Amino acid sequence: MVASGCEDGSFRIWDLRLLREAGGGKEGGAFIAHFKHHRQPITAIEWSPHESSTLATSCADNQITIWDLSLERDAEEEAEYEAGQRQPQAEAPSDLPPQLLFVHQGQTDIKEVHWHPHIPGMLLSTAADGFNAFMPSNL
Repeated sequence: MVASGCEDGSFRIWDLRLLREAGGGKEGGAFIAHFKHHRQPITAIEWSPHESSTLATSCADNQITIWDLSLERDAEEEAEYEAGQRQPQAEAPSDLPPQLLFVHQGQTDIKEVHWHPHIPGMLLSTAADGFNAFMPSNL
């Protein structure tokens, strides 16, 4: 799997095994997932070395996001909430993708984000106003 960031703030996940079948990767052929959250170009994207389904993105909108691509919407659970059979544990905006785990803000002109190679869940970011090392508690 390969992840690529786009100028429109979205990113795509590509399955390299499908490139040949898609005629060399023509538009719309080989990507298997497309995510849109950011509003400006992606500046960096990197898979976690510790969790194969998790990646981090940084963007020109001054956000770093962490995604777990193994998560999906649960239609049965959502139906229970709508029917009033279950109460949500927290109120979350309905337009957020279920794969979005974490949003980090507070830096200006973020250029890079990297996973720490030896400390699972820790990220390092560089920006015009310095660097951050952080470790979200929900990872």
